[in-house]
Amino acid sequence: MRFLLGGVVVVLIILIVGVGLALLGFFPNTANSTPPHWEQQIATAALDASIERRAPRVNNPIPPTDENLIDGLKIYTTNCALCHGGLDRQPSVLGKSFYPPAPSLILYPLDDPEWHIFYAVRTGIRYTGMPSWEKALSESDIWKVTAFLTRVEKLPPAVQDFWKKSTGVAAPAESESGHEHHDHANHK
Repeated sequence: MRFLLGGVVVVLIILIVGVGLALLGFFPNTANSTPPHWEQQIATAALDASIERRAPRVNNPIPPTDENLIDGLKIYTTNCALCHGGLDRQPSVLGKSFYPPAPSLILYPLDDPEWHIFYAVRTGIRYTGMPSWEKALSESDIWKVTAFLTRVEKLPPAVQDFWKKSTGVAAPAESESGHEHHDHANHK
């Protein structure tokens, strides 16, 4: 019993010292540095656990038709590309300036289910610069961009043609990417 009580006391002291150091300004608050690996791992695990706990497991009510995917592509270009990288397949300079850096969603597509991505877009992600889009975009538009993001490497030919005509750059394909899908923590 004394051992358990001693362990609890040690944990409490560590927490109190950590909070004290933070409140006294000993922890960095700059956004122009790379987060340490351990911080990225903890933050990503906490984010995923939070979304797993809170997000409803709903199916996308918007069918992934060519028209809806092209709409999703346009919504992405207008609202997301500035931070997450454009259809030209170049990383965003602004996105790399965030702490943590915004993931490049075209270069490194997410492998999360649609309900997970929808929830993150709709509600935003605290302490990252990712805003909640629920007041700026309709639910239908959020589902369209979600459908687009989950299919970036496997878009139907008509959507790939639209992409290429719009940007002069071909859409990524699974066979050419040379990588597996990645979650939001693995790439900047």
